[in-house]
Amino acid sequence: MMSYMILIVEDDTRLANWVKIFFEEAGFAAEVAYDGKIGLTLARTLAPDLIVLDLMLPRLNGMELCRILRCESDIPIIMLTAREAHADRINGLESGADDYVVKPFDPEEVVARAKAVLRRVNDKVQQVLICGNITIDETTQRVTINEQPVNLSQAQFLLLATFMRHPNQTLTRDQLIALAFNNDFDGFDRAIDNHILRLRKQITVEGNQPIQTVYGAGYRFVTEDG
Repeated sequence: MMSYMILIVEDDTRLANWVKIFFEEAGFAAEVAYDGKIGLTLARTLAPDLIVLDLMLPRLNGMELCRILRCESDIPIIMLTAREAHADRINGLESGADDYVVKPFDPEEVVARAKAVLRRVNDKVQQVLICGNITIDETTQRVTINEQPVNLSQAQFLLLATFMRHPNQTLTRDQLIALAFNNDFDGFDRAIDNHILRLRKQITVEGNQPIQTVYGAGYRFVTEDG
């Protein structure tokens, strides 16, 4: 099963890291931003599958950040609000949030809400990813390049789908293991290199190779608009 990338935007570092741990223990990959400006930057560069967003943030508040993101994408957003701030919850939903959780909360509830939101989103969206001349159908696991079918192993398919979900983003080996294999990977992290080497051979067409090595960091799937 493919994992998801969660971005947690929360200025309370202890709370943010606590929630991050719960997401990782539930099989998600997670990153944290401690203010709204950094949250906006990471939302744009990481292309997370879901954002957990606090309302009261320095530099750029959660409500405004939600409005900006909603103008740019349909990424699911769960908003964190204070118990007494009933109006904030209404405004948050009107700003485009998909759900909200009231503070103080149990991190397990946030994880459960995230799973529910992602299920709703996935039920609505056909699981087809397209980057340049590569198309993959995650339901049937069919891959085509220039409309010609390509046969990939299960590991290669999961890696390609992960790269296409996070275009132009440098992913470390550990991130690839978490995102593609849900941390259920039988082998050393360097074994990822061998899978990617074989994947590159399978998807190279007329010298065009989108998977770049970022030395000392990991790999990046480069798209034409990146």
